[in-house]
Amino acid sequence: MEDPAAPGAGSPPADGNGNGKGKQAAPKGREAFRSQRRESEGSVDCPTLEFEYGDSDGHAAELSELYSYTENLEFTTNRRCFEEDFKTQVQGKEWLELEEDAQKAYVMGLLDRLEVVSRERRLKVARAVLYLAQGTFGECDSEVDVLHWSRYNCFLLYQMGTFSAFLELLHMEIDNSQACSSALRKPAISIADSTELRVLLSVMYLMVENIRLERETDSCGWRTARDTFRTELSFSMHNEEPFALLLFSMVTKFCSGLAPHFPIKKVLLLLWKVVMQLLTKQDSLDIYNERDLFKTEEPATEEEEESTGDGERTLDGELDLLEQDPLVPPPPSQTLLSAERVAFPKGLPWAPKVRQKDIEHFLEMSRNKFIGFTLGQDTDTLVGLPRPIHESVKTLKQHKYVSIADVQIKNEEELEKCPMSLGEEMVPETPCEILYQGMLYSLPQYMIALLKILLAAAPTSKAKTDSINILADVLPEEMPITVLQSMKLGIDVNRHKEIIVKSISALLLLLLKHFKLNHIYQFEYVSQHLVFANCIPLILKFFNQNILSYITAKNSISVLDYPCCTIQDLPELTTESLEAGDNNQFCWRNLFSCINLLRLLNKLTKWKHSRTMMLVVFKSAPILKRALKVKQAMLQLYVLKLLKIQTKYLGRQWRKSNMKTMSAIYQKVRHRMNDDWAYGNDIDARPWDFQAEECTLRANIEAFNSRRYDRPQDSEFSPVDNCLQSVLGQRLDLPEDFHYSYELWLEREVFSQPICWEELLQNH
Repeated sequence: MEDPAAPGAGSPPADGNGNGKGKQAAPKGREAFRSQRRESEGSVDCPTLEFEYGDSDGHAAELSELYSYTENLEFTTNRRCFEEDFKTQVQGKEWLELEEDAQKAYVMGLLDRLEVVSRERRLKVARAVLYLAQGTFGECDSEVDVLHWSRYNCFLLYQMGTFSAFLELLHMEIDNSQACSSALRKPAISIADSTELRVLLSVMYLMVENIRLERETDSCGWRTARDTFRTELSFSMHNEEPFALLLFSMVTKFCSGLAPHFPIKKVLLLLWKVVMQLLTKQDSLDIYNERDLFKTEEPATEEEEESTGDGERTLDGELDLLEQDPLVPPPPSQTLLSAERVAFPKGLPWAPKVRQKDIEHFLEMSRNKFIGFTLGQDTDTLVGLPRPIHESVKTLKQHKYVSIADVQIKNEEELEKCPMSLGEEMVPETPCEILYQGMLYSLPQYMIALLKILLAAAPTSKAKTDSINILADVLPEEMPITVLQSMKLGIDVNRHKEIIVKSISALLLLLLKHFKLNHIYQFEYVSQHLVFANCIPLILKFFNQNILSYITAKNSISVLDYPCCTIQDLPELTTESLEAGDNNQFCWRNLFSCINLLRLLNKLTKWKHSRTMMLVVFKSAPILKRALKVKQAMLQLYVLKLLKIQTKYLGRQWRKSNMKTMSAIYQKVRHRMNDDWAYGNDIDARPWDFQAEECTLRANIEAFNSRRYDRPQDSEFSPVDNCLQSVLGQRLDLPEDFHYSYELWLEREVFSQPICWEELLQNH
């Protein structure tokens, strides 16, 4: 596939008269080809991006993305509602002047006033609570003060039971059929249709995000409150489903068209942060991993990376020199500084790994060649094999790596084979396990809904009449009438879509990471439904754009961001100020989203030949290579991983013309000791039954789900009583009217039915 952005692509070189012929055409054609090749290799003028990947962006940035610029006028409304209520309860003082006990008493009064019948009055009280959660900015002098008091007030609100009260109100709004029917009848939905829901979700999001943030200066009471809050979000409280499942149901209801007025951006942001606080970081099961030779120098493996927080640096070459872009040499000054304090291992900066299957395959080929028969999975018997084969097997075993997934699959096979002798499996009730059980039966709908929204928010998607409307919580009641207003709304809409992509990509990655640690078949269940819902071509479609432009997009107006917009009078916006954007080198959320989607694609395709062939069929190689123009080590690493797994299928000519990419893959991506990724020996002649591969995986997943979740407890494996007297002597609870109809039933069903004893004996 040609790069459509490359100069001269798809057209013959022309001579000076504009014709495609002539002697002067050939040199220009060669130059155009060289230019196209240089661009495809990623040698473009892009600075190295100083980006630090983490669980999320900075605290202020995460709070500001909750609000659209269209909502800015509501900050004043929230403040007015609070001040009107506060003056009726407290005389002559401001909120920050009150003692803590007086503040708690006022919050209790607010919660009491929430329980009114009038919808309008209830909204005013909810806005007053929101103003508290936003940091009582009317009494603050700086952004730091606003963020400080927002966090303080959120802890105070949680301790007084505000989250539970707002959860009840949220249930009421979700079930509000009048609001749903009103939104369905409207030709155009605006921000006014989701007012109540936006207020409720904003309060809950601010509480989750502020309480989630951990700081060393937090008091013991705040730490205890955080742990309690985490437990409430993780487990079913008061016989209700976990909060994340309620938000998932809102997503599916929105995508089904039954509730088009739901503020979907706020729902997705809250869902992502709840799952992040639900699913605490899990410890890696290192007892299953044999030690690598270069453990101190190598990066975290796939399974080890799952167990670490995203905020921890766990990538190839996080040491200064190794972190440099694989396609860009490091600057001389940094090379000298790094060489002084970094001890490089000889050879590549990681140890190769070998799976048990690789050793078995090697021995199978060797035995067939030298002794003419195989021994199945036996990797210990080396009789009849030459001495070099013995040394090879020894080396392979030294680098053998047993993943958590391999252990879990083996245990599952044993449970399926011997369910009686192994007894019941003890499944710990972790937050991850509880979430999976709750999502299990509706999980396909959840994945389809998330991908539908992701498709609608992707910049490469064209507006269609049948696509879902994700702009309900950003469009104003009155559409802009000036060019300046239109520009502001355009920036707001683009920013809105970027935040949606960010939240969905982070949420899906988070689910896959934790489900993979909890049990490999839970991960495979989610992965397979993502693949069935066309997640792979969707991600490739997302990357089939100018990724460099997407990452450096300036869809933000810093003076309108929270908390800046709350403490100073908004300046008069001009065309120049709107076009300027911020001064950052790149857009953090867009680079974060791209890395998340690449990691998602890696997780879906790793060790899956059928899905790797999907990358080849959809011609992903040129799309992924264009992403290498972004000079960021982590993003390039995951692009190179995706190129590595399909290199053998792309043909010899592709490998010859992309040697710089091949070299970067060799330098930066971990390899298997006997991996033929760069050669592809007779790969086209190997028969792959891709449908059978997915069907086998699906059968294993269904067997796992059925064994662990479908079977009623103590039914199939309970002991059977074969004693006739014991069975007949058991007391059964019969209905009250049984003795009235018993004789009639006996006459009709027993005495009046002829029994052919000879036929009965013949059949049995």
